[in-house]
Amino acid sequence: MKKVKSKDPVTENDLALFCEVSTSIHSARDLDTMLQRIFRTIKRVFQVEGASLALHEPDQKEFYFIRTVENARKGVHKGIQKMRFPDHQGIAGWVLRENRPVIIPDVSKDSRHFQGIEIKKDFVARSMICCPLRTRQGTIGILYALNKLSGEFIEKDKKLLEILSDTIAIAIENAQLYGELKQYTGFLAKENRQLKSEAKSLFNLQGVIGYSEEMQRVFSLIEKVMETSTTVLIQGETGTGKELIARVIHYNGPRKKAPLVMENCGALSENLLESELFGHVKGAFTDAVRDKKGLFEMADGGTVFLDEIGEMSTAMQVKLLRVIQEGQIRPVGGNKSREVDVRLITATNRNLEEEVKKGRFRKDLFYRIHVFPITIPPLRERREDIPLLAVHFLEKLSTKKTGTHPQLTSQTLNFLCRYDWPGNVRELENEIERAFTLCRKGKSLTPDCLSEKIHAFPEKLLSILNTEGTLHEVVEQIEQRMILDALQKSAGNRSQAARQLGLTRQGLLNKIVRYDINL
Repeated sequence: MKKVKSKDPVTENDLALFCEVSTSIHSARDLDTMLQRIFRTIKRVFQVEGASLALHEPDQKEFYFIRTVENARKGVHKGIQKMRFPDHQGIAGWVLRENRPVIIPDVSKDSRHFQGIEIKKDFVARSMICCPLRTRQGTIGILYALNKLSGEFIEKDKKLLEILSDTIAIAIENAQLYGELKQYTGFLAKENRQLKSEAKSLFNLQGVIGYSEEMQRVFSLIEKVMETSTTVLIQGETGTGKELIARVIHYNGPRKKAPLVMENCGALSENLLESELFGHVKGAFTDAVRDKKGLFEMADGGTVFLDEIGEMSTAMQVKLLRVIQEGQIRPVGGNKSREVDVRLITATNRNLEEEVKKGRFRKDLFYRIHVFPITIPPLRERREDIPLLAVHFLEKLSTKKTGTHPQLTSQTLNFLCRYDWPGNVRELENEIERAFTLCRKGKSLTPDCLSEKIHAFPEKLLSILNTEGTLHEVVEQIEQRMILDALQKSAGNRSQAARQLGLTRQGLLNKIVRYDINL
């Protein structure tokens, strides 16, 4: 075929202009901003009264106009509006079917013009060029240049608009994909925040941390009792976080606006403890120079937390029992009782049932405080919580000391998980703080940062440690192997095996069920 030369060829100036237009269009990520630039560019380059664009929706078999409402001569932009029409009608329908541009010198005389399409309010389309917007996906829309301000549209105008339409089509498609990606990214970010929030609420109950089955049971009990005024007994070894749980219960309960007062019953002598709890009157003893309110009176309407209640003397147990039964306190040296309304939460690291049997703790007081018991398992019985706790403590330290964010290595976590932690969570927190202090700024927290006691832990555990698999799986392997060894050595005596492992009998039974151990 013989190539026909255009009477008005595209010049170097035209190409330079399109390069400028392309750069301007592609610099806009927002579709509305991009369309405004496209319409302004078409008006300037082609000296037309207006520009418009109809995007195609194949599934709906429709076009929808995206158009600016503006004064062509004053350049006042009033926003982008949309209108829809079937994709088989009008000049747009013809261009879609033919897949080629067209010049319409006089719209009023063209039979393809669809009267139901109103491109602009108070705007009469006299002449136009329509070009298909083509991408690899097909024709995504139709581009219009409307009403030449002087003269008529010529073939060069159509050719230039066709060249420009290819750039515009790709830019629009990219902008649409970017908008979808941005929307999807926003959705993922929202979902991620939601999942983190759910994980935090699942594994971290206001500072009480754990995802082991044992701690999930503790969380369930806390959530059930904290909205009541029920008396609670928190049982657990030293360092397991009994005080923290008491705070969670109080500050999420019906008395949260009233005071929470705390006392360690093992820290004071009997006389001092009585004065501290119930107050005293002036002259009650040598140093009583004025009346003093006790903690029960100070906590009126709120909560009293008595830690290590198992250390309380028998005489003090009698006085506390009277307060619980009668709801009244009598200050030391006083002759009048005062009514108090408090919620009582107690805690102990002793087995109070054994203490009752031995006659060291009053049975009647035990049943008064043993209304809703919560037993916190020691850390050695929930080793799978150690990594979670260690990371939590490290993040807390990193927050306090800006710019220092060391990470725990897997080898360090192995050392932490094989140690028995007789001091429980408190000991682990202290160990992480020590290691954090020794760790070089910004470096990984490696095993050499850990104390000697961690390194000196019995090496027999290393012989049963299979480091393949996740940390959780490795911890479970260790637990199962140790439980089996203890049961075999004790000839199946579970009480004896529990003592050997440093577990409560119930703690051992829970793990036997969990690992489906049969002997």
